[in-house]
Amino acid sequence: MKTSSSESNWEGRERFVTTHWSAVVRAGSLDSTSSREALSELCQTYWYPLYCFIRRQGRTPHEAEDLTQGFFARLLEKNFAGDARQERGKFRSFLLAALKGFLANEWHRQHAQKRGGFKTAVQIDQAMAEARLDAELKQELTPEILFERQWALMMLERTMAQLREEYIDTGRAKLFEHLSDCLAQEPSAVSYAAVARELRLTEAAVKQAAYRLRARYREILRGEIAKTVSSPQEIDGELRCLLSCFGN
Repeated sequence: MKTSSSESNWEGRERFVTTHWSAVVRAGSLDSTSSREALSELCQTYWYPLYCFIRRQGRTPHEAEDLTQGFFARLLEKNFAGDARQERGKFRSFLLAALKGFLANEWHRQHAQKRGGFKTAVQIDQAMAEARLDAELKQELTPEILFERQWALMMLERTMAQLREEYIDTGRAKLFEHLSDCLAQEPSAVSYAAVARELRLTEAAVKQAAYRLRARYREILRGEIAKTVSSPQEIDGELRCLLSCFGN
């Protein structure tokens, strides 16, 4: 069966983004520019779930910010990732294990330094983090479960942001605005008809647009996950884990 250009382009993108974490694992060090850049991007993406983990352990916001910065500074500068092995698989699993070790070994050093003594390794928005965490900290969640949930939300938010940007860039912002709700549930026939009238399209065209929107959403989500695993075979397992964070 002939492969469409869009499908071919996506397959190429998925193969490429997979190298984000696997490049770090294969390199075994941060000597190469590509592996260092890949790790830096992953760290910037993951700061919030790790910040949540630290806060759930009882640290104050200031302590959590310093410990998060300190952990990433050491990860990037001292080559923690050099110990990664291909069989360790998912980046988030490696990262959480490394953080636990860091917290156990480095907390006393944190006390020995004045606040802000760590070099800034990632951009942390503490005000945003605390505003989002307020409701989560009121629930009886273990630090590990909170980390997993925030990882899942982060993946979905990054996916939605990229999808929205694509539709805006291609002049389909209004279409995205009307159909984005269909990502969570299948719209009724009445909803399709209403959107069709609003956008002056046929109902069939709206249904087709909704189908394409959901398909592209799945593609982007797989791409985001592919950045954080060491092989394409792990993507489906990560998707199942992501869904399980919301009880699905």
